Amino acid sequence: MLVELMPNIIGGSADLSASNNVFIGKSVPIAKDNFNGNYIYYGIREHAMSAIMNGLALSGFVPYGGTFLVFSDYCRPAIRLSAMMGLHVIYIMTHDSIGVGEDGPTHQPIEHLASLRAIPNLFVFRPADAYETIECWRIAMSIQDAPSMLVLSRQDVDFFSNIVSDDIVNGAYVVHATSSRPVVGIFSSGSDVAMAISVANELSESFCIYSKVISCPCLELFDEAGDVYKDSIFEDIKLKVVIESASEYGWSKYVGNNAMMFCIDSFGVSGKCEDVYNYFGLNPKIIAERVVERFIGAR
Repeated sequence: MLVELMPNIIGGSADLSASNNVFIGKSVPIAKDNFNGNYIYYGIREHAMSAIMNGLALSGFVPYGGTFLVFSDYCRPAIRLSAMMGLHVIYIMTHDSIGVGEDGPTHQPIEHLASLRAIPNLFVFRPADAYETIECWRIAMSIQDAPSMLVLSRQDVDFFSNIVSDDIVNGAYVVHATSSRPVVGIFSSGSDVAMAISVANELSESFCIYSKVISCPCLELFDEAGDVYKDSIFEDIKLKVVIESASEYGWSKYVGNNAMMFCIDSFGVSGKCEDVYNYFGLNPKIIAERVVERFIGAR
């Protein structure tokens, strides 16, 4: 629909069009004898793709380009420049976690989210499902003085709601609560939010410990939210928990040093998606049991 409404949108991918799902029905490839298209096959040239998108943005286009998140390392100098110059560029980074599975540690991003979130003036979106993805696209299109990055999963994810809260514009919002007075706050993003919801339900149903799940699709937007809104997110929380299948680096800024971190601070392993998550202890029952131990011990 965006392509139909905005003829200045130019898409593309670094030889991963089918994997990134960025080549859509209205995409028309640009070729050496036809410049009337709206899609560029960049080849295996992640840095060149990102640099060309900067040029397109400077020329009045709104470019988007896709590759795997782990390959953002090749794009980094150009991403940094688009942030420095305040360009309306949209990066699509898929295959965002250990959920890549059998491709192994070379293709499983660990430190990438933290390092990209550290780039000034770059809005990193990691939506939890299709509905959040639509909203993140909408917000990214509205941010015209900075680049945005949509970080998406390879594996299927659950639809946890057909209504996205208006609070998503604040970068983090309560997506699920097992009580009106929760005592545990579970912070998560992307495909890990479904797991966080399962943990919250397990805590409630098996241990009568009530919690709320805070989906954090964009921490940069949360940084810009007002203090009153931030206080409402942390209200009544006695124990903070983070679930994200990536490095924990940077989360202490939001949850402090005493939070429980269910993250990954080593390289990944090769195996089926579910097996890899279990290997790292990212399993709802395991997490819930550890939260219970910590919560009871803190009383």
